[in-house]
Amino acid sequence: MAATKDRLKRDLAAALRAKDEPAKTNIRMMMGAITVAEVAGATARELSDAEEIAVVTKEMRQRRDAAAVYAEAGRTDLAEKETAEADFISQYLPTPLTEDELVALVDEAIAALGEPPTMKHMGAVVKAVGVNAEGRAEGKQIAALVRSRLG
Repeated sequence: MAATKDRLKRDLAAALRAKDEPAKTNIRMMMGAITVAEVAGATARELSDAEEIAVVTKEMRQRRDAAAVYAEAGRTDLAEKETAEADFISQYLPTPLTEDELVALVDEAIAALGEPPTMKHMGAVVKAVGVNAEGRAEGKQIAALVRSRLG
């Protein structure tokens, strides 16, 4: 069993003992999303830790997007609830890379090309940085930085 799922199970038991309703709800939601991902496809399988982190990241992103929509519609109560859920979920994600760390990864990937970099190398550089970032940076952020460094 992957580390994220183990941690969620331990934290759920603690939340149940403490009668912490928001924590119970959020942990169960994350565990449910992981279970859905495990049974998706032709055969059920256990997810790797990286895949579990991707599922949890997706859940957090959905909460942030919902909060933005609620805030735009003037529903600050619901926006605050979604933001609180996203903040709770974020504690299960790896620490995001700083801008400097991400720039270093991009520069390293560009240097590994072995030829003068052009925009045609963008896909390869983004892929290499994405593998090295291991879920600690969003794809849009990586692509924008690579585009600025190559362009």
